[in-house]
Amino acid sequence: MPKPLEDIKVVDLTNMLMGPYTTQILGDMGADVIKVEAPGGDPVRYIGAARNLGMGAIYLNCNRSKRSLVLDLKTEEGHAAILRLIAKSDILVYNRRPQVMERLGLSYETVRQINPSLIYAGLYGYGQNGPYAKKPAFDDLIQGAVSIPALAQMADGGVPRYAPSAIVDRGVALWAVGQINAALYYRSRTGTGQKLDLPMFEMMVSFILADHMEGETFLPPIGTPGYKRMLNPDRRPYPTKDGYICAMIYTDRHWRDFYKALGKEAVLEQDPRFTSITTRTEHIAEIYAELAALLQTRTTDEWMALFDLADVPAMPMNSPESLLGDVHLAQTGFFIEREHPSEGKIRDMAVPAFWSESQPAPTCHAPLLGEHSFDVLTEVGYDIEALEKMKASGVVE
Repeated sequence: MPKPLEDIKVVDLTNMLMGPYTTQILGDMGADVIKVEAPGGDPVRYIGAARNLGMGAIYLNCNRSKRSLVLDLKTEEGHAAILRLIAKSDILVYNRRPQVMERLGLSYETVRQINPSLIYAGLYGYGQNGPYAKKPAFDDLIQGAVSIPALAQMADGGVPRYAPSAIVDRGVALWAVGQINAALYYRSRTGTGQKLDLPMFEMMVSFILADHMEGETFLPPIGTPGYKRMLNPDRRPYPTKDGYICAMIYTDRHWRDFYKALGKEAVLEQDPRFTSITTRTEHIAEIYAELAALLQTRTTDEWMALFDLADVPAMPMNSPESLLGDVHLAQTGFFIEREHPSEGKIRDMAVPAFWSESQPAPTCHAPLLGEHSFDVLTEVGYDIEALEKMKASGVVE
């Protein structure tokens, strides 16, 4: 089955998580992604569990569907080689600060001269028209800057905490994939490439404040920031007799069918807090607290049976370990056992989308460092003798 981005070539000048996750998705969609690594490789190669040095678990989970080219871009020969590759490519993705790209001689103004149809996508910390423009950025820093730890503290009164996931890196990556594909569509209509600046800070501000701007949406303000339901300390997995359950009793129908299943329909008629979603939101702290006490009276399986009968959204709380054995994921074939040429058997994850005509899927394993250097450079005109000289001088590995 053909994939949606076949015949698209991507120069991947990214490392760590955000950029590599972006380009892995493009690779799963069929693009030929060339991961350009400095000598020594992407630092994420050395993070997390590993069987072999430079092939850590986090690297394996965001770098499949790519080829690896090791190139020293700070040398004259390396710079010339990357320009040859860019000249024959459709997309360039980077996650260095723009100032670094300029120092490397790879600014948009430079590369557009050799490839005016190129889509040049930069994923970095902050928009370039503000005082933060030159600041470095990481997931934790942006989480703090957009108030994620503060919101966690507002919700439970504890210490501020980052989300235990690279939510910024992966969220911005998903956003970037959409932007890049839209730019491809624009180019297909006009023939024109362009520069995409995709700052983490601004994107995540829009992500967070879409929920929490609240009364500050209006001018003058009609209330304070913060969505009460999300900030309620009882908005959390509910303890049951033997575990935890996640229940979302939200709409009028949900509440009606829930109490009907309990044999307590009269509660909704007698308690004015349940009149509408507005009144429930006003009294959400009391409602959540009462629900929490109620759910402790039965087992998780007993509550799941009731919620399923009432067609009320609910799921048992998984741990990372139990998620690996989830029956739904097993039935849908989400986890796939693959043989990696250096790492042996690994557990991979399928593309979480289902296309009727051009299903995305991994195209190859996460590459060894420099596994495809000679192949890629041969494709842009280098002969073996030139490549051996470049290897001997450390320009290429």
